[in-house]
Amino acid sequence: MHDDRKLVESRLKRVLDERIRPAVYPESVPLEVGIWTAPGEPVPVAEGLAAPRTPIAVGDAWGAPWGTSWITVTGTVPQAWAGRTVEALIDLGFDANMPGFQCEGLVYRPDGTPVKGLNPQNQWVRIAAPAAGGEPVLLHVEAASNPVVLDYHPFLPTELGDRETAGSEPQYELARMDLAVFDETVWQLVVDLEVLGELMAELPVDGARRWEILRAVERALDAVDLQDVNGTAAQARSQLTAVLAAPAVPSAHRISAIGHAHIDTAWLWPLRETVRKVARTTANMTALLEDEPDFRYAMSQAQQYAWIKEHRPEVYARVRKAVAEGRFVPAGGMWVESDTNMPSSEAMARQFVHGKRFFLDEFGVENHEAWLPDTFGFTGGLPQIIRNAGSRWLLTQKISWSQINRFPHHTFLWEGIDGTRIFTHFPPVDTYNCSMKGSEIAHAARNFKDKGVARHSLAPTGWGDGGGGTTREMVAKAARLANLEGSATVHWEKPAEFFAKAEAEYPNPPVWVGELYLELHRATLTSQARTKQGNRRSENLLREAELWCATAALRTGAAYPYEQLDRIWKTVLLHQFHDILPGSSIAWVHREAEATYAALAEELEALIGRAQQALAGDPAGGRELVFNAAPHPRSAVPAGGAATVATATAAGGCEVAERPDGGFVLRNGLLEVVVDGDGLVASVVDTASGRETLAPGSRANLLQLHPDFPNMWDAWDVDQFYRNTVTDLTGVDTLTAESAAGRVTVRVARSFGSSTVVQALTLRAGERRLDLDTEVDWHETEKFLKAAFPLDLHTERYAAETQFGHLYRPTHTNTSWEAAKFEACNHRFVHLDEPGWGVALVTASTYGHDVTRTVRDTDGGTTTTVRFSLLRAPRFPDPRTDQGLHRFRHALVPGATIGDAVREGYRIGLPERRITGSTEEVRPLVELDHDALVVSAVKLADDGSGDLVVRVYEAGGGRARGRLTTSFPLADAVPCDLLERPWAGTRGEVTVADGGVRLALRPFELVTLRLRAAG
Repeated sequence: MHDDRKLVESRLKRVLDERIRPAVYPESVPLEVGIWTAPGEPVPVAEGLAAPRTPIAVGDAWGAPWGTSWITVTGTVPQAWAGRTVEALIDLGFDANMPGFQCEGLVYRPDGTPVKGLNPQNQWVRIAAPAAGGEPVLLHVEAASNPVVLDYHPFLPTELGDRETAGSEPQYELARMDLAVFDETVWQLVVDLEVLGELMAELPVDGARRWEILRAVERALDAVDLQDVNGTAAQARSQLTAVLAAPAVPSAHRISAIGHAHIDTAWLWPLRETVRKVARTTANMTALLEDEPDFRYAMSQAQQYAWIKEHRPEVYARVRKAVAEGRFVPAGGMWVESDTNMPSSEAMARQFVHGKRFFLDEFGVENHEAWLPDTFGFTGGLPQIIRNAGSRWLLTQKISWSQINRFPHHTFLWEGIDGTRIFTHFPPVDTYNCSMKGSEIAHAARNFKDKGVARHSLAPTGWGDGGGGTTREMVAKAARLANLEGSATVHWEKPAEFFAKAEAEYPNPPVWVGELYLELHRATLTSQARTKQGNRRSENLLREAELWCATAALRTGAAYPYEQLDRIWKTVLLHQFHDILPGSSIAWVHREAEATYAALAEELEALIGRAQQALAGDPAGGRELVFNAAPHPRSAVPAGGAATVATATAAGGCEVAERPDGGFVLRNGLLEVVVDGDGLVASVVDTASGRETLAPGSRANLLQLHPDFPNMWDAWDVDQFYRNTVTDLTGVDTLTAESAAGRVTVRVARSFGSSTVVQALTLRAGERRLDLDTEVDWHETEKFLKAAFPLDLHTERYAAETQFGHLYRPTHTNTSWEAAKFEACNHRFVHLDEPGWGVALVTASTYGHDVTRTVRDTDGGTTTTVRFSLLRAPRFPDPRTDQGLHRFRHALVPGATIGDAVREGYRIGLPERRITGSTEEVRPLVELDHDALVVSAVKLADDGSGDLVVRVYEAGGGRARGRLTTSFPLADAVPCDLLERPWAGTRGEVTVADGGVRLALRPFELVTLRLRAAG
């Protein structure tokens, strides 16, 4: 037989495009259209429905950036269409290639009832089936003219990312506005031919199945009368029955499909628009669930459910009904799909606390999977948090985006820093927006790395980001792929059903130990510094507010602000979404985030102030109390308590002397620091050991400037070639020194480009720590600013703090896996050591850093250089990222153990507070007698019982035995999960004895205790 494959395949494409698809709607009449544009932000539905309309026609422009227009379509079903299926086709000016990234609409009936969303791949609204001739049609569309920020030429700087700069030029033209007959037979023929054509293209050319499909497709095309597609569609379908009925082979890969619409809680749109994106999508999905009995849909992010509940109660009622039926699945159990690199220990825990509690309270549902398909890498502390939240599985897809190394598994056990293992799945379909194309299904089967020992994978299916979710076409394709020869099998299943099957079939999966590092989007650890600082400050203030409010409640009977703290936590958690905290959203998002963080700080400061004053007593008492919220004692003040402390009246052992050749020497008896004439740190000697901290001939606190123009994803990425060019900022404008009570300080001012920087290097009495305060007035573009610390240390690894502990990363680049980690995350410290001596570098609010090692020609010693990443200046999606004034605080701690690093890391973000009152001291509610046992939270139980909740973790990476004592009579201590429920999952020892609690924790183990006072 001659090879006519290309001929038939080309024929199929043209006939589908030009004849069969257009015949899905064989008859149509235009609708009349009117429009009203809201003058500012979106208006309530009732106002939009009632507003007067102005006529508008197909082809007319509409929609200023970020505007809202209310569009009304009216018409009448022709008498000749009686008994047929009729739909309205409403095209707002969509680009079919950009679902989720352009204009969208939500359709309402005249009474204000939401119907469904309108999106590029979902432009139809069912009017009637069957229709009555003469039936009137009246629909209203709340149309959002969101501009296209990420266009076909991506990453071009644009002012469209903020309503304040986007202008008023209309963005769209109305396209089709018709009432049409829907021919389901032709539509089914389209799906038949698409499924077979896409499958055929994935099959081996020399295999019989491909040719069987080709011949069947050819017969079907022969059966279609191109002048009467509608009259011959059924006949054409009959030619495909046999090939569509051929069953899959027993060894076929098995795909669990779940309806999905990954909706970024903010990204190229503001938070307020996400509220509407969620409403449109959930309206779509609840409607599709009513039409398709086999379909299942999953949505994560409790915040998004809460938004529907508040803003679209009619849609939320439909969601609740579908959840109760088990078909709309709350997934993930987190408040938002957060970043996991940067949130603190407590914030990461509270993501699960608030997410799971919302699903339990609203739906009675407790899910067991963490659902993070798009998050930019995963920290080694996360498995323990997932387990302590009562969950056991993790799904993500993002690691497939890694640039350099291919991850070796799709299903595996992920082991965290404490040894907790979580059953984890990466969908081999390599997308969280699967559309059921044959190429996607075939890729999932071919790509699956666990063949031979497992055969199940999951495919999140639907258009995301406001694209409308799963379509009826996807559901129809899945039905044909349920059992089709040559294809993987596809069935709609809940995530829990998939995980249960996958776990059962794969009892001994491979193990991956440590962080799941994404070899991409590394610059998200630095972009939008104000957002990151707002997050860190909020986390610290929440710790203080909970601690002091709980102490005041138990000590003085003050009311505990349950609802206020709950609301604030949810706002902070919202802003940890994986495109807000990472700095990859439009300017509007970060402008609002900065204002939100400022308001939260004011609110939390007021809570802290009131609680501390209640504890301190009458301000007229004249006693100055020092409050210490850190988990370790300092300045004779216990952790979590307050005491009167004498204030230093002189330099207190600190001295500063001018050097003959320029610069200064600072001493406090613990450190001797040399600052040279360039204002750089030329020497730091640890007096006790006599050891020099810095590498010979090097200088620390050196600001370095790099060009920063990645190949793609400007706000997200830094590419390794940025290191090829560097400018050391050594020029000095002014260099001065000063002494004050208990400290000495050197100040250096510099200017570079269009920017200026002022740094204060401070040595304090009694502290083996050099504090470094940096103020940058930043006006660069496409530049990367780092601060370098070259250390005289030979070490193959270093520690970086993460949630509830720290993880180790190599300082070398032996393999491509190690070389790929050229920018990494830390929380409050990095620590490097040789046996017996180490150095900690501490940060108040920066996350990104790099560590490199070189061998010196002069003496053969090793220089290990740590650099903190301070600022970037990408131009997409925010063309003015981080312009303006910034303040940073770091510290260098020579001679530091890992315990010192933990202690200094907490101290730098939790400064002492001084309150005047009548009380001599405030005893801590709880105290621990082992330095490695660290309290991460002290709060009252969320259920209002008055019980005290204390969370403790082992911070040193070793085993620790200690005793927790309370300053109130203790009746009982119950180990709990993160949701404060009794939990048998604690593997450490927790014993109540002698009025206290004995703890024995493994390395990095955390335990949550619920303490009940006696009487």
